[in-house]
Amino acid sequence: MDYYLISAAADDRSPVGLLVEEFVLCEDYTAAGIDGAEWRPETGVWSACPALSRAIRADDGVRARVKPVGRQAAADAYALLGGGELPEEAELRTHFRERQSLPASAPLDLGTARKARRYRILFAGQLGEDGLSNARTALRLEPTGDPRVVGQATGNVGGHAFMWELRRIGAGIAWCVDVTARLGTGPATALGALLHHHRQAVRRQGLIPVTVERFA
Repeated sequence: MDYYLISAAADDRSPVGLLVEEFVLCEDYTAAGIDGAEWRPETGVWSACPALSRAIRADDGVRARVKPVGRQAAADAYALLGGGELPEEAELRTHFRERQSLPASAPLDLGTARKARRYRILFAGQLGEDGLSNARTALRLEPTGDPRVVGQATGNVGGHAFMWELRRIGAGIAWCVDVTARLGTGPATALGALLHHHRQAVRRQGLIPVTVERFA
C-alpha cells in the first residue's frame, strides 16, 4: 500500500489527515485502477476519496500538500492525530469503496523482439537535487549522454533480462521509469516485483505514481 500525509497548506508540513492507496494491477502488471481511502481526525472515519486521488496527480497545489511516506510514518501521524493504532492493511482495504479507474489499451507493436515487453511507470511532480540523486542510487543508474534520460541500468532476475531508465517529461513537470523486459522461462512474478520496486523507489523521493502502462 501507498501512504500519504495531508497538510493544510504547502508550507505547513504538520499533517491534518492521511490518504491510503493501492494500485489495482492486471495479470501483466499494468495498472487498471487505484483504490483509496482518506482519514481526517475531525470525522474519525475512513471515506472514499477518488477526487483527492485524481487531484494529487493533476493539481500542483493539492500535490504540494501531500507527502509520500512509509507505513510507520503514517502510523505515527495517525496516532498523533488521535486515531490510535493504524489498522492493518486487510482492514484498510475494507474502506476502499470507490475505485478510480485508469484507462487501458492493447499494447502497441513497437517492433521489439519476441517475448519483450515495454512498460512505463508514470509519475507526477518534480524531483529536487537530493531526490534525483537518491533515485539514481536506488535504481542503480548510469549516465547515458541523452539529456532527456537521467540514467539507465540493466539486470537479470529470475531468468529474465531487464533494462530501465529514468526520464524527464515536459522539462521535469513529470517523470517516468521505462522498463524493457525480455522474458525467459521463469515465473513472470520477477517482472511484477521489479516494477513494484521501481515504483516505490521513485515514490519515496516525493513523486506521485500515476499509472503503469504497457507499450509492447
